[in-house]
Amino acid sequence: MIKRYFSKYFELLFWTAAMLSLAMTSPTEASHFTLCPLKLMGIGWCPGCGLGHSIIYLFHGDINNSFRAHWLGIPAVAVIFNRIYVLVKARLMERSQFKSLT
Repeated sequence: MIKRYFSKYFELLFWTAAMLSLAMTSPTEASHFTLCPLKLMGIGWCPGCGLGHSIIYLFHGDINNSFRAHWLGIPAVAVIFNRIYVLVKARLMERSQFKSLT
């Protein structure tokens, strides 16, 4: 039962938690750690680095710095919020179908 709920709701919970954690992060704080494999190998440039900062700036209303941090930050937020919407809609549809069967 737990495995079924985990597989059904994991992606929704993951994206929601990711967006909430980015929204609550201060854009002026320096990053303390990184998950970027290129930076961990000592390579200074990475095509994805700055995406998190871009999203943080966007959540704090600083569109100019958001675009400067990474130009794909704004489209990434739109795509992620669309995915959250699709997942919530699918779960609500499943629930309403289950209730109509009972």
